Amino acid sequence: MSFSIEALAVLALSYLLGAVPFGLVFTKLAGLGDIREIGSGNIGATNVLRTGRKDLALATLLLDAGKGAIAVLLTRYYVAPELAALAGAAAFIGHCFPVYLGFKGGKGVATFVGTLFAISWMLGIAFAGLWLLAAALFRISSLSALIASLLSPLVAFYLQLGPGWMPIAFMTLVIYIRHRDNIARIMKGEEPKIGAKKK
Repeated sequence: MSFSIEALAVLALSYLLGAVPFGLVFTKLAGLGDIREIGSGNIGATNVLRTGRKDLALATLLLDAGKGAIAVLLTRYYVAPELAALAGAAAFIGHCFPVYLGFKGGKGVATFVGTLFAISWMLGIAFAGLWLLAAALFRISSLSALIASLLSPLVAFYLQLGPGWMPIAFMTLVIYIRHRDNIARIMKGEEPKIGAKKK
């Protein structure tokens, strides 16, 4: 099997793994209806939390992160290490644009973080640290994720992870595109702050 066919197979399978909408599956199995019809309409953990089921939100968060991590680790140890970061990016794209849901998926942060930790635990810790620092300063979850993701390719480059920083930069770009509404609210000062009570 040639490298090109192997690469395509790995990326396709990683994409299909990433496209599994755990948030939607869990809420439907729990009898909570279609998660896309409440809150932000997103399939991620934050919107699942709006149902009041913290357990389902946590499960969604862990499995959405796990999609990226599994794609990276399986590719690294059983296929080709040089494809690992690309496999994580493919799973990330699957989450954001899932074929099972008409290519309308989540914003990708959890899957991005899972991918980072699998690529390098130091990279994942750096993201978490940057997120926490930004959250402490600005008290806005989405802004914290945007800041941490923006700096992640630079951290990857600093850690000398080779060309792995390029898929990370690509995922960061997609995260910014997926958060365009959040960015607009941040610019207007309308984005909800962490811990703020709803009026």
